[in-house]
Amino acid sequence: MTPSHLVTHSGGFHADEVLSTVILTRLFPEAEIVRSRDPAWIAPAEDRIIYDVGGAYDAAAQIFDHHQREAPHREHGKPYSSFGLIWKHYGLAYLEASGIPEADRAAAHASFDNSFVLPVDLVDNGVVNQSEAGVLSSMTLPGLIESLKPVFDDRTPGAEARAFETAVSVARSFVEARVARIAAKRRAEVLAEQAIRAAGDGHVLELPVGMPFRHAIDKAGADHLLFVVAPRDRDWTLGGIRVHEDSYEQRADLPAAWAGLSGAELEAASGVPGAVFCHNARFIAAAKTREAILAMADLAVKEALQNRTAGS
Repeated sequence: MTPSHLVTHSGGFHADEVLSTVILTRLFPEAEIVRSRDPAWIAPAEDRIIYDVGGAYDAAAQIFDHHQREAPHREHGKPYSSFGLIWKHYGLAYLEASGIPEADRAAAHASFDNSFVLPVDLVDNGVVNQSEAGVLSSMTLPGLIESLKPVFDDRTPGAEARAFETAVSVARSFVEARVARIAAKRRAEVLAEQAIRAAGDGHVLELPVGMPFRHAIDKAGADHLLFVVAPRDRDWTLGGIRVHEDSYEQRADLPAAWAGLSGAELEAASGVPGAVFCHNARFIAAAKTREAILAMADLAVKEALQNRTAGS
C-alpha cells in the first residue's frame, strides 16, 4: 500500500531523518510529512512510514527507528541510523526512480551506502565525532544540516517546520548529486574499458572526454599505460597516471625540458607545433589539436622508456 503519511519526530532535527525524508519524498511525493511525537501518529499503521521515532525497527510494519535497546546493526557491526535503515529498504527503489540502469543498481546502492550513508549513521550514533574532522567539523554534511535549525530564541510560528523544509531541500541536492556522480563513474568506467582495449599494448590511453579512469585501469591490470590523452573545451590534454590513487607520484613524468613552458617556448622545446602548455610539475600538458597532443604523447613515452632503461 502506498503510504499517505511520512512520520518522523518533531523538535530539533538531525541529518538522518532529514536525509531519510529526501529518499521517501522522492518515492512517495504525494505523502504528507508529519513531524510529531503523538503516540497516535508514531504507532504503526498501513497508511504511514515511521522513521527515527517509535522505538522499534520492523520493516514489515514500516517503522524504522534505531534508538531502542538492541538497535539494528550492519553485518560488520556498525550501527544504523534511520537513514541507513531507510536506504537499506528503499534505496534500490530510489535508484530506479533516479533512472539508474538495473544492471548498475546493486553496485550503486552499495557505493552510496558506504560513502554517504554510513558516515551519517556513525555520526548520528556517536561512533564518530564530528570534531574528528578538525577545523572542518562544522563543514561536514551533518554539521551543515544542523546549522539550518532555527536559533534558540526564534519563536516565530512555523520556524521549525520551515527550517526542516529548507534542510530537506538542501540535503536533496547533495543526495541527487552524489547518486548522479556514482552513476557517471560507472558510465566512465565502461568508456575507459573500451579505450583500454583500443590502446592494446600501447602506452597511451586516449579517452573520448575527460573522465574518471583509474578504476578501469586497475581493474584491467593495465600497468603498461603511462599517459592519458583527452579532448578539452578548446584544446587537448596529456596527463600522467598516478602510481596509487592516494599518491601524487606518477608512473612517468612528462619531459623535464617542457616543465613550466608555454606557447612558442614549448613548441621550440618539444618540436611540436601547436603545443600550448606544460605544468611545472610535469603531470599535465596541453596542445591545440589531437595530432599535436599525440605527438607530444609519443615523445613523452619515448623519454619515459629511455629513463627506465637508463635507470635499470
